[in-house]
Amino acid sequence: MGWKSVIAAVGVVGVALSARAWAQSTETATQANQNGSSETITGLVSRLELERYKATIKGLTQFGDRRQGTDRNRKAVDWIEAQLKSYGCTNTEWLKYDYEPGLPRAPRTPPPAGQTPVAAGGGRPRGNRTPTGVNTDANRQPDEKLRQLDSQESTPGEREEVYCTKIGTTHPEEMYIIGGHMDGIGWGEAANDDGSGTALVMEVARVLSSPDVKTERSVRFILWNNEETGLNGSQAYVQQRQSLQGKEDPPGSGRYPEPKWLGMITHDMMLFDHGMPRADGTISKEQRPEADVNIEFQVNSKYAAESQALAWVLERADEKYATDYPASVSSHMTNTDSSSFMDVVPSLSVRENERGTQIGNGWDPQWHQPTDLYKTYSDADFRLGLNATQTTLAAVAELAGATVKK
Repeated sequence: MGWKSVIAAVGVVGVALSARAWAQSTETATQANQNGSSETITGLVSRLELERYKATIKGLTQFGDRRQGTDRNRKAVDWIEAQLKSYGCTNTEWLKYDYEPGLPRAPRTPPPAGQTPVAAGGGRPRGNRTPTGVNTDANRQPDEKLRQLDSQESTPGEREEVYCTKIGTTHPEEMYIIGGHMDGIGWGEAANDDGSGTALVMEVARVLSSPDVKTERSVRFILWNNEETGLNGSQAYVQQRQSLQGKEDPPGSGRYPEPKWLGMITHDMMLFDHGMPRADGTISKEQRPEADVNIEFQVNSKYAAESQALAWVLERADEKYATDYPASVSSHMTNTDSSSFMDVVPSLSVRENERGTQIGNGWDPQWHQPTDLYKTYSDADFRLGLNATQTTLAAVAELAGATVKK
């Protein structure tokens, strides 16, 4: 079934019509950009390299788990800004907000006997599962140097997150937002969660910020803070900047501090797809050959149909440009910074596994654990993250109308 046919099956007439209008405008843009652009996108994707992607993740791990509200978190944000500027994305800006910890979250209660269980986001968990949680025991980290690096506790107060923008040449008043969260927890290095998603965003920013690359529409690259505490950084962005969309400031300047949001794609833990836990709770040490990049939208969001249309754009980009792993689309996006946007603009989450039904069922034993270290992962793992980077870069280059000056 094609992606337009899927949209038509959504069922609610008003939403479906809106979705078709959005999809048709997207299709028109992509078809226009495809006139001679396949070679361009292939060339852009070829600028991504496994070793560069790995090096960016390695650079992030020098700050330990980058827990929000600590000096190591602030140093990591400074490092990210310096890297973005070195790529040519020099118009960096900072979003500031306050974070005050709230009440502890209520534990999830199991469904009554005989009732089908529902995972976070609405999916149905299946098969074997293992317990999940956040490690809070410093002594479980055997590396004394890393244990010391991660020892400073979080304190309430002001938070900052950095972003930069590739300004569109034809439609600077419109943009796609490409995000990933940069904070972590668990007394490890947060190499996967979320060094891998942060590195993905930075690599896409590096390629599209090259001086010989132009885009018709703007693309913003942002690294969220406070994802691990409940999406506070992305929520602050929506609260502060939603009303500024598409406004020229000052009038007549051709400058749009907050271009109109066309779509939001966030990225999180991209490396580990080793399959379902075995019956004894163990998990394969090797990346499974059938590993895939998971693209999720939220079926219960206001922009569900439009988000689904955007998801199929990424799936097609993976099909055409990713080198090793396929992509799959599912409808239960949850616990991600895109959730802050999903009732405002078409929004997606890209991960190694489905968040609710797979990661929430224990498919990644490094999740929020002291074993989330750079050395834990093999090249097969890193290559999954690289394929996700290829997918996002190709899709956004097509949507934003990227060209390369010859």
